[in-house]
Amino acid sequence: MRRNDILAIAAIVALAIVMSACGDRRPKSTSTRGLARIMCDESFQSVLEQEIAVFEYQYPEASIMPEYINEHDALDSLFHNKVDLIITSHDLTPEQKKELKKVGRGYRSKMIAVDAIAIIVNKQNDIDELSMDDLRDIFTGKVKRWGEVFPTKLKNDTIKVMFDGTGTGVVHYMKEKFMNGANFGPNVYARQSSNDVFEAVEQYKNVIGFIGVSWITSDLKSVEKPIAEKYEELKSKNEVSMIDFTDRIKVMPLRGDDQVQGVKPYQAHIYSGEYPLVRSIWAIDASYNGMLDHGFFTFLTGVIGQKIILQTGILPAAEPVRYVEVQ
Repeated sequence: MRRNDILAIAAIVALAIVMSACGDRRPKSTSTRGLARIMCDESFQSVLEQEIAVFEYQYPEASIMPEYINEHDALDSLFHNKVDLIITSHDLTPEQKKELKKVGRGYRSKMIAVDAIAIIVNKQNDIDELSMDDLRDIFTGKVKRWGEVFPTKLKNDTIKVMFDGTGTGVVHYMKEKFMNGANFGPNVYARQSSNDVFEAVEQYKNVIGFIGVSWITSDLKSVEKPIAEKYEELKSKNEVSMIDFTDRIKVMPLRGDDQVQGVKPYQAHIYSGEYPLVRSIWAIDASYNGMLDHGFFTFLTGVIGQKIILQTGILPAAEPVRYVEVQ
């Protein structure tokens, strides 16, 4: 072995010994490396999982650990320093901002998406559309059977309303929209997740469910593609084909108070404001600059993160939308 080779090997061994003795002094977390634990409202899970997959592919040394819980618990964890990044259906209120300031936490927040609440029913339900007034009567318990809504073959079936939990963003939104502070009627039930709501609707003909639109899109090609191919498409494409809904359930058109015809929560109807049940999705980050949480927050609000949202059936908050109808 040549003398230069021996010296090179000796230098490498010496460096390894020094690193072992002193430890690797690189920062444990940077904006693209390390471990970050975040909490997200369960109704946004199907979108966030796609965001995480692409982010971790782009930055192999990053690991995002999500926990999907109700909105109330996510906010509570932020205030008690249990987590630095949360995804919820609204920004902090003025009171919550003051509370966060009291505990010495700075934060940044940004709307990342405009979501819609989809109304789903069993495929045997033969009602063509519902109105906002119909929903008010169903939520309060004023209307208890499907036959009281519209002449239908399910006229004697009791209406059972299913939500994705008790403290989720979907529940809070619908209470604020329809109940004016009152409680739901006795025909409203809480399941454990959006997927549970979907399965209940698919199985029982009298159930009506309320979930985020991203849970019912039928175009899974983007999700199933190899991550490398998907990442390249996200970098190059700036358009989305019209996304349809799964045929395993029926997506009910909804008619607004001032509308003559109901519409389904397609992206175009969310964008135009024709669909009545829309809400914002926010990322709230209280981490320090340069931490992985902050890096992921920046990714969510950046070009690729917004394009991922565009592919899930809802609207990105920042990226312009170009729709392409497939002939």
